[in-house]
Amino acid sequence: MPHIIPIKDLKNTSEISEMCHKTDEPIYITKNGYGDMVIMSMEIFENTMSRLSMYQDIETSENQIASGKVKDARAALQETRAKYGI
Repeated sequence: MPHIIPIKDLKNTSEISEMCHKTDEPIYITKNGYGDMVIMSMEIFENTMSRLSMYQDIETSENQIASGKVKDARAALQETRAKYGI
């Protein structure tokens, strides 16, 4: 269940920080009853950005396949391993 808090509660930064690190979900901040911001721990942010990058790479690959731009599987696997440090 997502945490939703009003913007006035941002004054208590240590409590907000603790909340961010206890949950694997972002905390939604509202202003005048409407969504305004999202706060999350650095770990969750980095994981989310990494996942987003992977999905973008998959989309690029699917577009390349659809347009016939393909390459040898071994060469592609080597590039992927180098890019992600695997």
